Amino acid sequence: MFKTILLPVDIQHEISWREALPKAVALLAPGGTLHVLGVVHDVGSAWVASYLPSGYEKRALNEMKSQLNALVARELPDLPNVATHVGYGHVAETIIENAAKVGADLILMSSQRPDEMRTFRIGSQGDKVVRHSPISVLVLR
Repeated sequence: MFKTILLPVDIQHEISWREALPKAVALLAPGGTLHVLGVVHDVGSAWVASYLPSGYEKRALNEMKSQLNALVARELPDLPNVATHVGYGHVAETIIENAAKVGADLILMSSQRPDEMRTFRIGSQGDKVVRHSPISVLVLR
């Protein structure tokens, strides 16, 4: 059992949370806290960012927070200790940073089936978290 679990999710892809939510609840110690994290990916280039509308980051973060709160209310209505968080930046780095911030003793995340084009473009975020995290990481397949 874990006292503090960080569950990063991609709110747009149900596969990232459908099985992970009940698994996180099952692994959570009585009185423990589940932290659900959504990350708005950094576009990685000032040139690309210059084409985005003014205030893009703030609007994206607010929308992500709203969607995470709705997900938790819908899927975990009876779990008392749930917190939602949003981050902006490189996904793996943001996950690891947030795990440290909340004092997580486990990062639980789902892994999507490999997609060669996606892996080539942005790499595997789960792989990066596993390789660089100082705490235990459980990857669901």
